[in-house]
Amino acid sequence: MNKQLIVTTALASLLGAALVPAQAADAAAAKEKCYGNVKAGQNDCANGAHSCAGQAKVDNDANDWKYVAKGTCEKLGGSTTAPPKK
Repeated sequence: MNKQLIVTTALASLLGAALVPAQAADAAAAKEKCYGNVKAGQNDCANGAHSCAGQAKVDNDANDWKYVAKGTCEKLGGSTTAPPKK
């Protein structure tokens, strides 16, 4: 096999792998948790009353949250801060 082809392929793989985490970090930075604006069964993570995504029992529970585009939570009627723990 051609040595130059092997080296070129290896370098391209390394560069491609280096870009993936940067893109994931950018995507995460463009989102925020939005509390109290989640339909039943559409939450993104646990809240204390349950242990997993998709387990919200009622619509718009103040403790359930969903990731939304940064800057849109209040426009959707939610809050970017978690309610106080009881």
